[in-house]
Amino acid sequence: MTTGGGQDWEFTDDRGRTLRGTGAPRVAAYLRAGAALREYGIRPVAVYGSGHDAADAPDPAKTGDLDLAEAVYLGGGAAVDAARLREVGADLVVDVTYDGKTSYALPEETARAAGVQLAALGVSGDSSLGEILGRFAALAGVLGAGPHPASGEQALAEEELRGAVAGGGAPRAVALSPAGPEQVHLARPGTWPELRRLAELGLPLPDPGPGPGVNWLTLDWDRAADAVAGARLVLADCRANAVPVAELADLPAWQRLTRDARVLPWNPELPPAPGASAAFIRSVTAALRAV
Repeated sequence: MTTGGGQDWEFTDDRGRTLRGTGAPRVAAYLRAGAALREYGIRPVAVYGSGHDAADAPDPAKTGDLDLAEAVYLGGGAAVDAARLREVGADLVVDVTYDGKTSYALPEETARAAGVQLAALGVSGDSSLGEILGRFAALAGVLGAGPHPASGEQALAEEELRGAVAGGGAPRAVALSPAGPEQVHLARPGTWPELRRLAELGLPLPDPGPGPGVNWLTLDWDRAADAVAGARLVLADCRANAVPVAELADLPAWQRLTRDARVLPWNPELPPAPGASAAFIRSVTAALRAV
């Protein structure tokens, strides 16, 4: 049942935990979850980062359309304590989960100590992009959201990309996260829902090859440049914990890797909502047309 007017609501999260309440809850959310809910008109009273995020300022890549004048930034998840949750008046925490068992950015013990329920929604590669978007839409609906203002954008963006790569011959792409002048993490597309969706729509986005690492293959830059030789589109992690590509300009292997390629920012923690997802897919389509 939806909230509003004091109505009861109930929601079972992706760990199988059932949460219940009455009326519209005051939500504190992990940044990407809060940005997704904001697309639906649900305004968190507070947001927080993960262990990768700074204590004093949120990562701009993760905030989406959040208005930080409306939502207090509580810092990185590990630094957020029960007192802070009580201080902002939160009565529901919305986090994500990668293993279907534990919340990612805020320990459930913190929410429990504050007397606040915690919902964790799955965002791992075990789920399709459509399933992930659907789960956030379901939660937003339970919390009182109406129809998404950008309903249908995702499907339109996907059709545009499908058209751009139709007939074969689409340029090869690679997604990566710079770790500094010594190393780079090459993404395994099958484990990232939005990358897997790009591949399903026809973008050549092959796995970087054998080696340790479920989500990433970590290599030195020279070996990475060899592994992805011929890529014409480079999706580069733009989160604050990744090394900015501007700092790689003088690195010979980076120059070799990107000589004939277009570099496009990629957020591995994209807000799981149709507007953000459609915008990302359209940016890929535009980049492909410009290669």
